[in-house]
Amino acid sequence: THCVSGCVCPHDQVLDGKGGCIAPEDCPCIHNGNSYSPGESIRVGCNNCTCRNRKWQCSEEPCLETCSVYGDGHYTTFDGKRFDFEGDCEYVLVQNYCGQQAMNQGTFRVITENIPCGTTGTTCSKSIKVFLGVSIFFNDGHSDVIQRTPGGKMPFQIHSMGIYLVVDTTVGLILMWDKKTSIFIKLSPSFQGHVCGLCGNYDGNGNNDFTTRSQSVVGNVLEFANSWKVSSSCPNANRTQDPCTANPYRKAWAQKQCSIITSEVFAKCHSQVEPNEYYQACVDDACACDTGGDCECFCTAVAAYAQACNELDICISWRTPSICREFQPTTF
Repeated sequence: THCVSGCVCPHDQVLDGKGGCIAPEDCPCIHNGNSYSPGESIRVGCNNCTCRNRKWQCSEEPCLETCSVYGDGHYTTFDGKRFDFEGDCEYVLVQNYCGQQAMNQGTFRVITENIPCGTTGTTCSKSIKVFLGVSIFFNDGHSDVIQRTPGGKMPFQIHSMGIYLVVDTTVGLILMWDKKTSIFIKLSPSFQGHVCGLCGNYDGNGNNDFTTRSQSVVGNVLEFANSWKVSSSCPNANRTQDPCTANPYRKAWAQKQCSIITSEVFAKCHSQVEPNEYYQACVDDACACDTGGDCECFCTAVAAYAQACNELDICISWRTPSICREFQPTTF
């Protein structure tokens, strides 16, 4: 109804946010708060996305999903359900020997052993056993292979990738181990709905992940997790006391150290991976590791959040000479 002083773009153009005018098809695409010009591509999971006419056009390849276990019994299933469980025993993480009809038709099984890692009753995964025709044992930073039948081609390869030891199998399973307490298992989509164990059933629905060995869906994490004991002679796990309550003198230090997860350092990941649950897990672990290795527990917890970000192609450079420095071997 009246004139307003200022600059406007021609009717077929739009402001570019920098004081200029561009055609609408030249507008950038946004991902994780970053701008990408038309024609630029990014990788999201296992798919490539290209910016075209202000929208992302992505390939639709099925991606491997990840189950993670780290620190003081923190689990995230293939379907994204998070839970904490502390049991002093061997447990089935994932297998495709599920149900009565499939007992003899499976091809792999991954077992982890939990042992106490503090005086408050907390437990950490310390060793891994992988069975897929041959047996692979991981413990104390090393791997041992036991071949059941002599000769023949091994159904896996073992190599290093950064801080991780990686087992790449021919059956569609990839296992990453930090040689300490973190385990990441990636499974091919061909196993969707055909696996069981603490990592869930991988059917896209996190609500039914608490499926026991007898194929019953329960709501209690202890009932679910205890059912996946390898040996029935192991005692059932019970809830342990809150580690920061048991060790109140460690709480302030733990909160200060773990605040890196909610700080600006990880800012570009916060909108993609909820940081608060990882922060609380970090605080609990830093309080719990009261028999030495407290810095290792803290570093493992932060590394787990960094790995979750990395799964979404958000790479955070968070290690410094004073924070969880990774020592590299020196060559003379």
